[in-house]
Amino acid sequence: QVQLVESGGGSVQAGGSLRLSCAASEYTYSPGCMGWFRQAPGKEREGVALIRTGTTATWHADSVKGRFTISQDKVNDALYLEMNSLKPEDTAMYYCAAKFSWNCFRANDYNYWGQGTQVTVSS
Repeated sequence: QVQLVESGGGSVQAGGSLRLSCAASEYTYSPGCMGWFRQAPGKEREGVALIRTGTTATWHADSVKGRFTISQDKVNDALYLEMNSLKPEDTAMYYCAAKFSWNCFRANDYNYWGQGTQVTVSS
């Protein structure tokens, strides 16, 4: 089992930046895959950025490519999402997720989830 706790959300004006953090604990072996998802009111949950934790391989959604960057800190068992040039369309609840798999870039079967952290971007 893996426990995930997100932090770093908040309110920011368009063009601003935020850094989300995800702390992982309560695991025997580190998950092979981790990622960030988001869900806005009235919309389904979507993948934002995914990473294979043992390598530098990452995926970023087209809507955030060039603005958001996923990264990890192996020493501190943490996952990060650096968000720059934020837009009102980025407003959502952001979730950290994980799974034990090598197929990290299949987004529909992540099965460990954090509680979420709210990001609100005003125009």
